[in-house]
Amino acid sequence: MRGLFDRLFGRAGPALGAAHPRDAAALAALHAASFNRGWSEQEFEQLLTDRSVIADRAASGRKSVGFIVSRRAADEAEILSVAVARAWRGRGLARRMLDLHLRRLAGVGLRAVFLEVDEDNAPARRLYARAGFREVGRRPGYYPQGRAAKAALVLRRDLV
Repeated sequence: MRGLFDRLFGRAGPALGAAHPRDAAALAALHAASFNRGWSEQEFEQLLTDRSVIADRAASGRKSVGFIVSRRAADEAEILSVAVARAWRGRGLARRMLDLHLRRLAGVGLRAVFLEVDEDNAPARRLYARAGFREVGRRPGYYPQGRAAKAALVLRRDLV
């Protein structure tokens, strides 16, 4: 409902832009709140200083409320992680971040992007399908879940 209100009355959502090493602590906290095994601040610092990494963040005021991180190799990239703060989910923020990120990847000459997604993550699968990703592989037992493990779907989207 709030997302509808914001769209109807023109209230701007979080600002999108490149993530920097100074964002490492905030992104680590957001990642930890979103995944079973969060990445540390040091892991984010390493990623955000790596020249092969492209990272974007969403900020509401000074608070990071979302991010997307990719690593490029040759003319392809892999999306490593996407997270949106719980309070901002369901408002189209992930779609806005993904659109920006895909434009940035294409803008540096990349031809394709890959990612892995939990086969049971319906919201993420819808997001990626709407953005033009298609399944190109499957990794059984990739995501640990108690005694069982769930498959990861490997998705691809061409950028050219």
